[in-house]
Amino acid sequence: MRIFDTHCHLADPAFDEDLNDVLSRMRNAGIRRANVVCDPCEEEPNQKKALAIVEANDNLVFSIGAHPHNASRYDAAAEAEILHYIAHPKCRLLGEIGLDYHYDLSPRDVQRKVFDRQLDLAYEHNIPTQLHIREAHGDCMDMLRERARAGRMPAGIMHCYTGSWEAAKVYLDLGLYISLSGALTFKNAPKLVEVARNTPADQLLIETDCPYMAPVPLRGRRNEPAFLTHTLAAAAAARGVSPDSLAEQLYQNSLRALGLRDDAEA
Repeated sequence: MRIFDTHCHLADPAFDEDLNDVLSRMRNAGIRRANVVCDPCEEEPNQKKALAIVEANDNLVFSIGAHPHNASRYDAAAEAEILHYIAHPKCRLLGEIGLDYHYDLSPRDVQRKVFDRQLDLAYEHNIPTQLHIREAHGDCMDMLRERARAGRMPAGIMHCYTGSWEAAKVYLDLGLYISLSGALTFKNAPKLVEVARNTPADQLLIETDCPYMAPVPLRGRRNEPAFLTHTLAAAAAARGVSPDSLAEQLYQNSLRALGLRDDAEA
């Protein structure tokens, strides 16, 4: 069984003390590949750290972008960093980028401006995006539909999707992948079971978003890639298929979404 964690934060300080053990448990659990996320607009930018991790591990790739929480820190220097790193062959996505109206850690107008700018970068440099949208689906859908009408819609992934099936259908129609996290296993997430059940097999992905969003029965613990098997099992149960068969479908989807070849030795 091969599993791909399409979104993890292995450069987070939560993994500083035992990263090698985390990577070993990841391999033992069948997590063959993973995408490590970094952000030049964090209070402590972590793109150099993420790159060092992925360069030391053949089975890892990375993505870079300014999270909506950090949109207020986006400037010319941050954009230059993004453009520098997306040229690296192991950088496969521009993200996570988007809108987060739950915490409003950056003003909403600034979030929209920075989101729009990074979508432009993704389109112009032909790199797919990884979108973080929380309590902002209306604005996001409006922005993406306008881009689609203008022919400037980049490919991409709805990361850690927690919206409704009705909203998911809009994103799917725009050609985006839907990526589900440990939230799928939560007792209060029936709408995500509907999303897992109904999303076309070739547009579904899974992720940990670790160290956040640990799945049931591990809630309250630091999440890590090895825990992705619980989300896989929940998605398989929702679809009425075996975890083994779904894992291979999702693995192939992940390779396609990130523009990677199928390397049996990865």
